[in-house]
Amino acid sequence: MTQSAVRTKQTEHADPEEPGHRRAERADDAGVTTEGHPTHVHDFHQFLYVPLGRIVVTARETDHVLSPAVGLWLPAGVPHSARFEPDSLVVSETFDAERYPLPYTRATVVHVGEVRRRLLLTRMRSSGAVPEDAAVFTELAGDEQRLPLPRPASTAARAVAVALLRDPGDPRTATEWAEALYTSSTSLRRAFRVETGLSFSEWRTRARLNHSLALLAEGHQVGAVAARVGFVSANGFILAFRRHFDRTPGAYVRERTERAVG
Repeated sequence: MTQSAVRTKQTEHADPEEPGHRRAERADDAGVTTEGHPTHVHDFHQFLYVPLGRIVVTARETDHVLSPAVGLWLPAGVPHSARFEPDSLVVSETFDAERYPLPYTRATVVHVGEVRRRLLLTRMRSSGAVPEDAAVFTELAGDEQRLPLPRPASTAARAVAVALLRDPGDPRTATEWAEALYTSSTSLRRAFRVETGLSFSEWRTRARLNHSLALLAEGHQVGAVAARVGFVSANGFILAFRRHFDRTPGAYVRERTERAVG
């Protein structure tokens, strides 16, 4: 692959007589270049995956870095633009907003594990893939709550990541970690940004929030969970939880309970 590319299963197999599919084709293809595409809006839900390379999707002033481990849901009506890195490959799955209720109301990153990766790559290679497959939507929009958390590869950053996954409540700053590992804070921060697509602070926040899911599921109170995972206040934890999961910790617990009862 010598340049960025966008592959949209919905568009490739759309019925040319279906108005909704024609709208999807224009929205996906208009303005797309090897560098990306300008801000636009879809009237359908879109799932983006990058099996090769990396892209940055900007939605409502927030940058979302997509890599082979991270996908992105773009609900219908969310304005967004994209920047493609050289040699990147973008896979797009689209779904009718009226037929498929998406649990997200804003651009939301999700982890692409082995099952989702195989599914997306199989559909990309298949000329007979059915657009808007209900089973595909269920798999991609399933209740996989944990935030994507790519692991850094360099020695110092990897050591910090392992320690934070073991104890996300560790309060040490990037500077304090760097001093303990005999490196510079600039180098440590750069390693997290380059190797994971996340700042040190954002990576640590995600590790804390992921750990909080298990604690909440075990029945711990919100304030106790906030303290155990390293937030200085319950309010700070609630705000971070809502920003990343689009719901409060209390709402998350209620949803889990309702699903269990159902």
